[in-house]
Amino acid sequence: MELQVLAGEPIFIALGVVLLGLIVGYIVGRINAELLRAAGVPGAVEGTPFERTAQSLGTSTVKIIARLSSWFIYGIALLTAIHIADLLPTEAFWQTIMTFVPQLFVAVLVVLVGFIVADKAELAVSEYLRGVKLPEVSLIPKVVKYSVLYVAFLIALAQIGVHVLALLILLTVYATGLVLVGAFAFKDFLVSSAVGIYLLLNQPYGIGDEIEVGDRAGIVQEVDLFVTKIESDSREYIIPNRVVFEDGIVRIRD
Repeated sequence: MELQVLAGEPIFIALGVVLLGLIVGYIVGRINAELLRAAGVPGAVEGTPFERTAQSLGTSTVKIIARLSSWFIYGIALLTAIHIADLLPTEAFWQTIMTFVPQLFVAVLVVLVGFIVADKAELAVSEYLRGVKLPEVSLIPKVVKYSVLYVAFLIALAQIGVHVLALLILLTVYATGLVLVGAFAFKDFLVSSAVGIYLLLNQPYGIGDEIEVGDRAGIVQEVDLFVTKIESDSREYIIPNRVVFEDGIVRIRD
């Protein structure tokens, strides 16, 4: 009889909720980790700065996301137990907490995913522009990365109820400034790409032709959207298409 009475005490019910939360949280974390591995997340994030940082700390992106879901359940169980034990009796406080915790969980998850997507976007853009030998191009992957991160932080802040109107205005100013500064800073890049389109469509010279551009002459090895590569006597010249357009082309015939 006394055991039944003790079992009905709020403190024992609260302890039971905590224990159940620990078990459920652990199981959910393990299940989520397996689901993420089955979905190919480890391969998708491989090589990203976030994943390398996680591995240097003895963990991984998959483990962090899985543990985040476990910690969320642990937190809910603990808050529920405190409420059952009536340690903090203010009802309004608990309503706020129970509303805020899921929002905070989603916000943290958005930021985490934002870092991963930003890293992957930076790597993808860097890989795509690897053959472009223009100094301005190295800035583009960073701009893409931090733009993705900014949007992720905006979504996360909005999720936890922070007024983001000022940040949205700042985003508009940032985007406008990016266009204006980009148009000025990358004018050579844009001109080279425009000339590259012209060269690819009209093909005034092709691979294997011997040409002269300014003081550089050699056999054409490659023509892409941004540069023309020519080779002569073990020297390879990588010439921006803008320079080809400005200096003109001389085709050398035998």
